[in-house]
Amino acid sequence: MKLKKFRALQVSEEDGSFVRRVVTRDLAQLPDHEVLVRVCFSSLNYKDALSASGNRGVTRRYPHTPGIDAAGVVEESRSSEFKPGDEVVVSCYDLGMNTPGGLAEYIRVPAEWVMPRPSGLSLRQCMMYGTAGFTAAQCVARLVDFPVRPEDGKILVTGATGGVGILALAMLAGLGYRVCAVTGKAEQEELLTRLGAEQVLGRAEAVDESGRMLLKGRWAGVVDTVGGPILATAVKSCRYDGLVTCCGNAASPDLPLNVYPFILRGVTLAGIDSAQCPMPRRRLLWQRLADLWQIKDLEALVTEIALEEVDEKITTILAGRHLGRVVVKMVC
Repeated sequence: MKLKKFRALQVSEEDGSFVRRVVTRDLAQLPDHEVLVRVCFSSLNYKDALSASGNRGVTRRYPHTPGIDAAGVVEESRSSEFKPGDEVVVSCYDLGMNTPGGLAEYIRVPAEWVMPRPSGLSLRQCMMYGTAGFTAAQCVARLVDFPVRPEDGKILVTGATGGVGILALAMLAGLGYRVCAVTGKAEQEELLTRLGAEQVLGRAEAVDESGRMLLKGRWAGVVDTVGGPILATAVKSCRYDGLVTCCGNAASPDLPLNVYPFILRGVTLAGIDSAQCPMPRRRLLWQRLADLWQIKDLEALVTEIALEEVDEKITTILAGRHLGRVVVKMVC
């Protein structure tokens, strides 16, 4: 191979602080896995921001290259499943956590992490969804398959201006559900309404402080992306036989809750994990994103940046000031 060097975002611990910079690496420094992928596009997720800021719960060892998403072209393969030139997507598993991630021009990963690009989506479009879109699709699939039907009542989506929340809102509205969105960004109410939210609540309106064991049943289903008191309130506000999906802990990992919603209303709390989702289900949900669940106005929710701009954008994400999705374009 002619190209031996490549650019990557590297996070290093220096004098007790974590520093991010774009560096030049050698292909020989990548792990010895079966598939080498030339990355064309990556994306930024909240987990990437945590890894890039030294969160040991996400990444144990530094220096490290974050990036739990990558879409690109197979350069080398020791697997019969893939050949050079194949367009592929790699997301979740251990990519960008403790394995060098997609915020680089090359990744080398196990073959079982690699998925062919879904027909109907370009490589860039795949990263417009990324792990956030895949997680949102898992939440929507749980509701649809449960089933929670549009005629059963409203769906609550928390953290509705974050990557998962905003995509889940758009998907659900596109499928005919009546959606109520919760956000701490009141200035984005017009955007959320345009995406299909029938009602927008502020964070304070989404947290019950009365101490009551059960609240009036308002929601047929919930997509919760934040955890903590907002999730607890949502569970207590779920209607009989409702479904609550839980996929995040940006507000808190703790859940101040009692058993009454479960034993008196039959509420189901479903955890959503994207990292280890089996490949057959992963492929099925990505194809749904490419077909029936594809978001028509997704481009309006996307900011595209270069690798050199990632450091600044991560700071914005950690400060809670970013809206929607970030696609990172590599030279491909």
